[in-house]
Amino acid sequence: MYIATVGRAFPPHYADQDTLIAAFRAAWAERYHNVARIEQLHRNVLVGGRHLALPMADYLGLRGFTEANDAFVRVGTDVGAAAVTDALTRAGLTPQDVDAIWFVSVTGMSAPSIDARLVNRLGFRPDIKRTPIFGLGCVAGAAGVARVSDYLRGFPDHVAILLSVELCSLTLQKEDLSIPNLIASGLFGDGAACVVLVGEQRAKAMGLAGSDRPAAPHVVVTRSVFYPDTESVMGWNIGSDGFKIVLSAEVPDMVTRHLRGDVDRFLADAGLDYADIATWIAHPGGPKVLEAMESVFPLPPGALARTWTSLREVGNLSSASVLMVLRETLAEPPPPGSYGLLIAMGPGFCSELVLLRW
Repeated sequence: MYIATVGRAFPPHYADQDTLIAAFRAAWAERYHNVARIEQLHRNVLVGGRHLALPMADYLGLRGFTEANDAFVRVGTDVGAAAVTDALTRAGLTPQDVDAIWFVSVTGMSAPSIDARLVNRLGFRPDIKRTPIFGLGCVAGAAGVARVSDYLRGFPDHVAILLSVELCSLTLQKEDLSIPNLIASGLFGDGAACVVLVGEQRAKAMGLAGSDRPAAPHVVVTRSVFYPDTESVMGWNIGSDGFKIVLSAEVPDMVTRHLRGDVDRFLADAGLDYADIATWIAHPGGPKVLEAMESVFPLPPGALARTWTSLREVGNLSSASVLMVLRETLAEPPPPGSYGLLIAMGPGFCSELVLLRW
């Protein structure tokens, strides 16, 4: 199970954080007694700017969940198509080569799902296997890679893609002045990522495996970990107004309480130690989460540099974020024989670990 390429796409609208802060202050000034607090929270997440599904002026005109979700389907189909096209082009493949597609998102809903809408638009084969997944949130990028690799173990001659589309800005709750919503409105951005994975036989045919210097990493082993009685740590309360964020201050604590032990056991079971991990591909959950990781793991200097850069440049893109970091890692891979650890956490509360080797 080899990772051939990662494609990406963003909506055409982008705003730097200063512009966004000014817009939020203006929108909430009459209802929030301390608008300086909004700016403080937004600057504390260390995001420099974000892509947006819609022009900024259009958000104030959205009337409820229906209009926001309609925009998710419309824009999500566009950016999803662009990400898939980018990924397949980079891999030297066409939609006709794809045997299976996994689609993940947690920022909008549709039936048929966006992957189905792309079958006709991009020209996938009618026998393509589709697996849309909703609800995994930020962990879905890593979990999706793991589930696709599971599939390819049984179908080693197949090509499969994982598509993540997250338009977090469309979940904005304009009437919610809670601290979690204020933080979320400064942290999350919009984008799509698509990973092309191929089975062992297909990888050899493509020249990605079977040589002394394979051009792509393969998935060695994966692990899912669920933490009982943590459902209230992160997620959505979904109602007539759409998606209302659930974001507990306990999220960084999940790293310190659970993640170090999980990774210790995962590496030990693979016969490895931290010194064997040449590159870390971590989801940019936010500054406190990344600082927690840096405090509990024996990381070399700059191990999370790509993750910090992604957070600063585009914000937290939920499930798409770790795939964006994976894309940058593929562009500057470690030496052949090196191991990498792809890691993310999300609602449940849970974590997903994926061991890669170049």
